[in-house]
Amino acid sequence: MALIVHKYGGTSMGSVERIANVAKRVAKWMRAGHQVVVVPSAMSGETNRLLGLAKEINPEANPRELDQIASTGEQVSSGLLALALIREGIDAVSYAGWQVTVHTDSAFTKARIKSIDDKKILADLNAGKAVVVTGFQGVDPAGNITTLGRGGSDTSAVAMAAALKADECLIYTDVDGVYTTDPRVCEDARRLDKITFEEMLEMASLGSKVLQIRSVEFAGKYKVKTRVLSSLTDPLMPLDIEMKSGTLITFEEDSTMEAAAISGIAFARDEAKITVLGVPDRPGIAYQILGPIADANIDVDMIIQNQSVEGKTDFTFTVPRAEYQKALDLLRNSVQAHIEAKEISGDPKVSKVSVVGVGMRSHVGIASKMFRTLSEEGINILMISTSEIKISVVIDEKYMELAVRALHKAFELDQK
Repeated sequence: MALIVHKYGGTSMGSVERIANVAKRVAKWMRAGHQVVVVPSAMSGETNRLLGLAKEINPEANPRELDQIASTGEQVSSGLLALALIREGIDAVSYAGWQVTVHTDSAFTKARIKSIDDKKILADLNAGKAVVVTGFQGVDPAGNITTLGRGGSDTSAVAMAAALKADECLIYTDVDGVYTTDPRVCEDARRLDKITFEEMLEMASLGSKVLQIRSVEFAGKYKVKTRVLSSLTDPLMPLDIEMKSGTLITFEEDSTMEAAAISGIAFARDEAKITVLGVPDRPGIAYQILGPIADANIDVDMIIQNQSVEGKTDFTFTVPRAEYQKALDLLRNSVQAHIEAKEISGDPKVSKVSVVGVGMRSHVGIASKMFRTLSEEGINILMISTSEIKISVVIDEKYMELAVRALHKAFELDQK
């Protein structure tokens, strides 16, 4: 008998019929003798609807009240799922995050989990009940309801699995696992049977939308065995088949992982590049440029500083495209004169493409192969960034899909 945490996304909970299918799936695991905790998201589109109502009432809505409102979506879906389980003949009970308790800090709309009380859940599990706990939310030290930000139900589920020392955390979604790249961009993309936490963390941070990055960080930190699999399969499929389906995210590297130099190609479409030209090459200049950017809550990704020539250097970095104009205006109005920069230029139409794989540690020539492949396709590289298990390049956005397909083929990711 194993203790398993199931997480179901908004699509999986999107209708009465789909909730009934989730109940059938959970009941199958319970009847096989497993203890199951279920963490559901709100029904598809419900959180957007609730927040839309809030903004319609008051465009300057207080974050505390937004959390009070948004948290109800998960409460409804949890109650509905508990009812569906009871109808399946399973003794079930649902809890909101503040009832369990999921303790968080007080950063409304983007809170972080501090701890989870597991006594009530374990007592119910030992009494033979299925326990349904709302995802995406918790309670702060003052008793206020908090939410964890978009995709927070993934984090809730992994945190719950860590607190309960669960045997596995199953993330049910509308895709059947983690792919070598986005199948919508490259039709030869292949589902991976396994991927390491390091690789998944890089893929998530570089643009892969399968899992929220915070949930992967949590899983890696607490070594929670996590599997991504589809909720759109037959809920009554044999358990031994379901237990091996999808993609297992593991903290153990094996020989087959080392055999493959690259596990996947990640990309981010909506990037923008800003260059500060002719700045004095002196200590503290990077902080004088990026300090005001950070103070304005603008995320900076890749950073390159050129070789100094006659005491002057150029400084280039990337930001999300939605923040491009804000960053450009801030630099031109508040920073340029102060740091005596010659010019500030930018390009809002760039994309980032990355190759990821733990096999890079034991394989040479990955960078040269990547650069040769892009060169053969006539794709100019604007920026390069590397880490131990990834190489990222910034290129013109019009070449992004071509680059992904060419690299996918060059590294033979279509081959098993």
